[in-house]
Amino acid sequence: MSDLPQTMKVVIAVQPGGPEVLQISERPVPAPRESEILVQVAAAGVNRPDVMQRQGHYPPPPGAPDILGLEIAGTVVALGAGATRYRLGDKVLALLPGGGYAQYALAHESNALPIPAGLSVIEAAAIPETFFTVWTNVFDAGGLKAGETLLVHGGTSGIGTTAIMLAKAFGAKAIATAGSPDKAAACLRLGADVAIDYRAADFVAETLKTTNQKGADVILDMVGGDYVARNYAAAARGGRVVQIALLHGSKATLDLLPLMQKRLIHTGSTLRPRQPAEKALIADALKEKVWPLLAAGRCKPVIDSTFPLEDAAKAHARMESSAHIGKIVLTV
Repeated sequence: MSDLPQTMKVVIAVQPGGPEVLQISERPVPAPRESEILVQVAAAGVNRPDVMQRQGHYPPPPGAPDILGLEIAGTVVALGAGATRYRLGDKVLALLPGGGYAQYALAHESNALPIPAGLSVIEAAAIPETFFTVWTNVFDAGGLKAGETLLVHGGTSGIGTTAIMLAKAFGAKAIATAGSPDKAAACLRLGADVAIDYRAADFVAETLKTTNQKGADVILDMVGGDYVARNYAAAARGGRVVQIALLHGSKATLDLLPLMQKRLIHTGSTLRPRQPAEKALIADALKEKVWPLLAAGRCKPVIDSTFPLEDAAKAHARMESSAHIGKIVLTV
């Protein structure tokens, strides 16, 4: 690492609060440990957990830096002991437990993947957090199969746009909810079979109507709270509800009878605290099943906007406005 700079620019939250607490700081360039790679970051994705961390609601897991950022794309510039998957100069994207809003970031080599052919570094940086999340929840936990129906809430979010694209790529039907007519139209452009403006229509009634009263086989929910009972009502017999966030809160009062009568499975997960070995299994599945689709242009991350690293506060304000469609990315 002798030819690398000693220090780098990073973004940290100096205290819990609004976007204005994000500031540029100087930190030492980290040295890769066993099985790690050091990546010179070209772009870093912005995600809802970053906002929660900035607000003080989602501390980094043990051992992760306080620097924000869970996904990056860039160039491998140093290798830790035993790191053999990549060579210096390789272009990679990577899922991180933190540290992405920086000029350099560490990644476990098994949680990094080669940038798919034809994708820019900005598009590549928009992949890890959302594609890992959708794969492990919709396809692993939810078991979505060709011919089934996925209902995804927040269809224009980074997670939502990815879920629509992957569901369609693997032969499933996609129903998406969104908060305005424009956003519903955007979901349809992305390939959703049905898009429901949840402010104007009841997603339960619309889901049942469009599935001939059968309901959705898999429901990907980031809302929680009062949506839990409504998800049960919208689910098909043998349906799987997968919880990945709790925008309406972590508590719900509900009738469990539909869970039993319909033989539903309600599961949930978080991605960030998992060990690198667990994330590596998801990475391997993505490389096998999804990377060919990305390389062929059959699906592609939707980019809403980009901001320079110094404008991370503006990127967070954009995310909190909920006006974005797709991913917000920082350029380094």
